[in-house]
Amino acid sequence: MRTLSTALALAVMAGAAAAAETPQARSIDLGALKGVAYYTAEADGYHVVATLVGDETSTPIRVVATLADGQRITLSTPGAAQEAGRSVDIVRHGDRLSIDPAAGPTD
Repeated sequence: MRTLSTALALAVMAGAAAAAETPQARSIDLGALKGVAYYTAEADGYHVVATLVGDETSTPIRVVATLADGQRITLSTPGAAQEAGRSVDIVRHGDRLSIDPAAGPTD
């Protein structure tokens, strides 16, 4: 797990090096996938980068989006048979970004 944490931290730092300001990073937990998301404020909106990985042998997944005020992106994983999936909403509210569990099941 230490290698996973190091890889995620390096991904955030690499993105931050190219950003115009210090990114605001937050953890994401989707059960089997865990990771971090950060954003930078740019002229065309908030550039959001989420990096998720399953375990030390899996290839990380990176999701990139540009959010204007009021926009959202939902990241989710399906649930096993007879179980609800897990999801998080990344939402821009004016000059802040929230990362919260999404409302409702994701199956």
